[in-house]
Amino acid sequence: MVPTGVNSTTGIAGLTLGGGFGRTKRKFVMTIDNLISAEVVTADGSVVTASADSHPDLFWAIRGGGGNFGVVTSFEFRLHALGPEVLSGLILHPVKDAPGLLAGLTEITDVAPDELTVWSALRKAPPLPFLTEEWPGREVLVSAACCAGPVAEGETAVAGLRALGNQIVDVISPHPFVGWQAAFDALLTPGARNYRKSHDFAALSPDAVRDLLQGINSLPDPACEVFMAHVGGAMARVGSGDTAHPARSAHYIMNVHTRRDDADKDDRCITWARDLYARMKPYSTGSAYVNFMPEDEEDHIAGAYGKNSKRLSEVKGKYDPDNLFRINHNILPA
Repeated sequence: MVPTGVNSTTGIAGLTLGGGFGRTKRKFVMTIDNLISAEVVTADGSVVTASADSHPDLFWAIRGGGGNFGVVTSFEFRLHALGPEVLSGLILHPVKDAPGLLAGLTEITDVAPDELTVWSALRKAPPLPFLTEEWPGREVLVSAACCAGPVAEGETAVAGLRALGNQIVDVISPHPFVGWQAAFDALLTPGARNYRKSHDFAALSPDAVRDLLQGINSLPDPACEVFMAHVGGAMARVGSGDTAHPARSAHYIMNVHTRRDDADKDDRCITWARDLYARMKPYSTGSAYVNFMPEDEEDHIAGAYGKNSKRLSEVKGKYDPDNLFRINHNILPA
């Protein structure tokens, strides 16, 4: 397998060019770290192969620099063996228990093996078939776990998570990985209205958890959520300058995600996301995953690329001096 995105419907091109953040990155690193080569049509119409040995500056830049440098027409990836079954699934808790649960989860993820990834979502419970009738529509903390290794080792890895708090339900069990990868596709149905904001965190302090939970008390739509993705692992052992995507040291990525079908809810949902983003900013590292940034966040580009910004501008100036490829999170040519 190639480490892919959060959902099975994520397109491989945009995913790769922005970095490649998914459910196995702690074990198999990001999608860009598995890229061997790419065919790129540059601004002057040239067709070049970008790899470690051919146009290495361009190869470095397209691994996280987005669509700023050309049109990528093919990718060559390194593959990994996984599955076919992995231990994966959900544990739900009442959101009122979240402060203690998130503190306990932090202790677990600090020492978790690379194979284990746990994402926490704070939202209103949807009408899932394994929930009793009193829970849909009530605020819950959802822990989504996946162990990218043998199922028997996964049982050991999730034991601490299963021991936390008073569960509503635990539906972690062996699943085909391709099924787990598609488990949340229904949350990204075509035609829905979406807006998101994102921060990186080195840790989740009690104050950060308190402010995060204040946002959950005012969810503007039942489909809105905040998820905290557990990162690190092998991904954090890649150098920040090895690829254009530099944000390797974060331990959590927050994604404030609004979804709604009604355009009349746009202002309320977007305002909620921006307010929570602003409230959580003091606790963040200042870095960001560019694929989680909305189009109105151009002021965050410098944070997204950090010390790699100057080099990216130089590569942009070499391959696209007139900024033809600018309908994106734009990197200005030097």
